[in-house]
Amino acid sequence: MGDTDFRLVLLRHGETEWSRARKHTGRTDVPLTPLGEEQARAAARLLGTLDLHDPLALTSPKRRAVHTAELAGLAARVDDDLVEWDYGDYEGITTPEIQQTAPGWTIFTGEVPGGESSAEVQARADRVLASVEPALRERDVVLVGHGHFSRALIARWAGFDVREGRRFFMSTAGVTVLGHDHKARSVLAHNLVPTLDGDAR
Repeated sequence: MGDTDFRLVLLRHGETEWSRARKHTGRTDVPLTPLGEEQARAAARLLGTLDLHDPLALTSPKRRAVHTAELAGLAARVDDDLVEWDYGDYEGITTPEIQQTAPGWTIFTGEVPGGESSAEVQARADRVLASVEPALRERDVVLVGHGHFSRALIARWAGFDVREGRRFFMSTAGVTVLGHDHKARSVLAHNLVPTLDGDAR
């Protein structure tokens, strides 16, 4: 394989009670729901179809990500930089609730009192991408993490400002495959959702 043949695969954690309620979940360490565990096991089968080459797996330290990695069959090492966006004062509440006092607010375009700015998240995403670059010359890499920070990684991989992560919705246990096309960084597949056993939920 050449330098640009290896892929960077992003796996969002499975469902939690908070993600089901669409609550911003950053620092809070909530577990997977039974459905989230089922999604993570299904993600193992989806990852298997990618025929990954000697993958290096890294995970956010939050248990919803660590458990997803385990159930997806990944022997993942913790990387603290893969934690979710720090939502500060908006932890545990939903976008519609926030918009009652900040009309039009989104995490990608608004202020985050007490939390991380988009510039800080962009710097962290760039640091993660730089850290895996050497491994990508030799093998595929899988990053197990969270919805908004994974979207920030996609935006930065593709050369966009982190705010453009708003264009890349990710489902729980969704998989995105990043790589190269004619040596240009590209999104090869986005938000692949694993099919659950006996169910197309």
